[in-house]
Amino acid sequence: MELNLKATLTFSDEVNKAEEQIKEIIVKSNEDILKRGVPDDVQGGARVCDHSVEGKKINLHIRSDRFVRAHDALLRLKKRFNEEMGPRFHVGVREIEVDEYIVDFELDMAAKEEINLPYVDEIDIRGKRCKLNISGLVEEQLSKNYVDRIISRVKEKIEAQYYEGKEEKWELVYESGEKDIVWDRDPTEEMAARGWIKRGPTKGKWFYRPQATKILKTLEKIAVEEVLKPLGFQEVIESMMVPFDVWIDTGHMEGIPNEAYYVSEPVTRNPKAWEEIIDEIKITREVPRERLDEMTKTPKAGLCYAQCPLIYWSLRNETISDESLPILLYEKTVPSTRYESGGRHGIERVDEFHRIEPVYIGTKDQLMELKEDLIRKYTYVFDEVMDIEWRMAEVEPFYLQQSGTGAEEEDVDLGTIDFEAYLPYKGSREESEWLEFGNLSIFGKYTKTFNIKSQTKKLLSGCTGIGIERWATAFLAQKGLDPEDWPSKFKDHLGKMPKGFKLL
Repeated sequence: MELNLKATLTFSDEVNKAEEQIKEIIVKSNEDILKRGVPDDVQGGARVCDHSVEGKKINLHIRSDRFVRAHDALLRLKKRFNEEMGPRFHVGVREIEVDEYIVDFELDMAAKEEINLPYVDEIDIRGKRCKLNISGLVEEQLSKNYVDRIISRVKEKIEAQYYEGKEEKWELVYESGEKDIVWDRDPTEEMAARGWIKRGPTKGKWFYRPQATKILKTLEKIAVEEVLKPLGFQEVIESMMVPFDVWIDTGHMEGIPNEAYYVSEPVTRNPKAWEEIIDEIKITREVPRERLDEMTKTPKAGLCYAQCPLIYWSLRNETISDESLPILLYEKTVPSTRYESGGRHGIERVDEFHRIEPVYIGTKDQLMELKEDLIRKYTYVFDEVMDIEWRMAEVEPFYLQQSGTGAEEEDVDLGTIDFEAYLPYKGSREESEWLEFGNLSIFGKYTKTFNIKSQTKKLLSGCTGIGIERWATAFLAQKGLDPEDWPSKFKDHLGKMPKGFKLL
C-alpha cells in the first residue's frame, strides 16, 4: 500500500519566522513519531518528503505505507507543531485541509464493474490494483478513520460482485416427515374471506379480528410456556424506536437502510406554530405534506426492525456476574416493521408483524447447551403441539458472508439454524418454496460491539426469532381453519374460539 497526501496546516498567526524550527520538527518527526508502530525488523512508516511555508500556512507532502497511514502522520505532526511552536511562537494549528490524497493498494480480486463512493473523486482499478483519489476530508473525518473505511468499502463492494447470484449455504439437519394435510388453500385469503382479518389502512399491515387474534395469541402462549419459560427466559419491555447509533453498532444501519421505517419528531410542540397546518386540514380535509415536511425534523431513529439491538444496548459496558450467566431474556411487546415494497404476501411477509425475540448471553459451553435445549423444545412444539410438517437446516445467510460477522470471525462454530415449513397451497413438497418461520443463531459479535463482559468468562450471544404470523401461516396452511382438525395439544392451549361478529 502506498499513500501520498498533500495537506495544508493553517496556524493562528504567521509562521514565516519559524521556518528553521519547522524544518527541525519535520526532520525529527521523520525519524521518530512518523515511524511509531512500524515493526523493528521492517523498513517503513510515513515521511514528509516536501514542505513549504507561506504566511500562516505549512504545505506538506507526506508519503507512507500500511504501517503508518499518511493521515495519521498528519495528525501526529499537528500535535507536535502545537507542542513545540506554541510556547515559543505563540501559534497553534487552527485548520487542516486535504488538498490531495492518493491511496494505491492491492486488491484480493479484480472488480467486475465500476465502483463509486462518497469522498472519492476517482477510483482507478486496473486488474488487482486500485488507486483512490480522496478529497474534501476535514480533520474530524481523518481522525475517525474515514480513509480506512473507504478502503475497506472498496474491497467489500468488489467481493459483493462475486457473491451476486451465489447460493447461500443450506444443509438439512432434520425433517419431520410427511404429515396428513387437511387442505391446500392460502390461509390469508381464507381468513380474509371469512372476515377474520382485514387488510390494514396502510401497505403491508393487517387488522386481526377476534378469531385470528385468538390463534396468534395462542401461538405466542405456546412459545412462551412450552419453550421460553421452562428454559428460564425472563421477559423485558423495550421502546419501539431505535436510535441510529445503536443500529450502526449492530450493523443494521448499513445492512437494511432500504427496509427501515424512520421516525421524525416535530420541530416544536407549540400549538401556535402548527396553526397554519391545522387550518389547512380543517378546510381541505387533507394533510399539507410540504408544510408538514417543514415542521418535522430529520429522522434520528427508526421503528423496531428486530428487538435484539436494544436488548444488547441495555447491557452496553456492563459486567455480568458469573453466577447470573447465562442471561436469558425475551421481548414480545414491540411489533417489528420492515418495508417490504413489492415483496409483500399474505400475513407472513408484511411491513408490520409480531414476534418474540429471545436473546441469550453466556459462555460458549452454556450457549451450546442452550442451543440443544431450544432445538429440543422447538421440535416438541412443531411435532407434538402444532403437528406440522417442517424441517431444520444449517445456513449462513448472505449478509453474514459479506459482513464478516459469521462464526469464523470469532472462531466459534455455532452458526445459524433455520426452521422451514411446507405450504401445501404453493405446490409439491419437492418443487415449492418452503416458509422460513423461525431461526436460531449464536455468534460473538454483539458482546464485543457493546463491550458486554463477565467477571471471568469470554461471552458470546445469540437470538432466536419467533415470528407469530409465520407460525400461524405454517400451522393454518397445513391444518386449515376448522378447529375440529387441529391437534389436541394445540386446542389445550387454545381454549374456546371467540364467536367474533357478523357484518351486514
